Amino acid sequence: MILSKDFLKKRILIVGSNGMLGQRLTEYYLRNEKVELLASSAEDESFIKEVEYRKIDITNKDEVKKLINDFYPDVIINAAAYTNVDGCETNKELAWNINVNGVANLAHYAWTCDAHIVHISSDYVFDGENGPYSETDRVHPISYYGRTKLASENTLKGSGVFATIIRTNVLYGPAKYGRPDFVKWVVNSLRENKTIRIVTDQINNPTYIDDLVSAISKIVEYKKEGLYHIGGKEFLSRFDFTIRIADFFELNKDLIVPIKTAELNQDAPRPLKSGLLTLKAEAELGYSPRELEETFLLMQKELNL
Repeated sequence: MILSKDFLKKRILIVGSNGMLGQRLTEYYLRNEKVELLASSAEDESFIKEVEYRKIDITNKDEVKKLINDFYPDVIINAAAYTNVDGCETNKELAWNINVNGVANLAHYAWTCDAHIVHISSDYVFDGENGPYSETDRVHPISYYGRTKLASENTLKGSGVFATIIRTNVLYGPAKYGRPDFVKWVVNSLRENKTIRIVTDQINNPTYIDDLVSAISKIVEYKKEGLYHIGGKEFLSRFDFTIRIADFFELNKDLIVPIKTAELNQDAPRPLKSGLLTLKAEAELGYSPRELEETFLLMQKELNL
């Protein structure tokens, strides 16, 4: 049994710690001397070696029970999800097990130790016909991924656990391990003189991952409950976002080919006019997202892009 040596420390369990957000949360809380941290993810080992780590399959109720009962966390941050939007259309059972049943398992055992769950959801709970969206706007998912994320929200709401739901969109930032984020993919592709096809009709406010980490830290610190939208400062198309990346890194914009979403023939429909209004987070958390070019500079320095 993992017991805290210092009962004044806040015990934080990060689930999905090897994902892009999970990595940055792990690095952030590792620096906090007032936190006792346990990282957990589906892989055999942690990408970040310095942290105490447990492998976890959140769809396995017994594994979740042991993880939570052994550590007895004050806070559980759930950054685990099956996020392959097209994959969700063809692997519905897997998507539901991870995105809904997994959350139900975490909530069940969080309730037994009175832990605060912070859960990451998505703008895909909306249909993208009339964005950007506030927390009070009507939800209407148009993809199976979106339906699982909405179901995960409803599972938490009905669980009786103290919970915070964060919806976010188009995460990017300097995570060092795993698949590249959108910015790194654009930079690498253009540097290799590859032509990239980018949609002009999907509107979002891309979220810098460290801005999201900052919002989560405030939610944990202030013990905020309920629903918050966290996104970037600027609303723009994916194509315009790509042009801004190319401009900053001085890359060949002629390699960026504008297309419409329908031309991609993807299995899952995408919300087109989306994005998330962050006024509630700004007022209650002091949330202040950074300018795009500032985030590119931070990524350039940290990753040597």
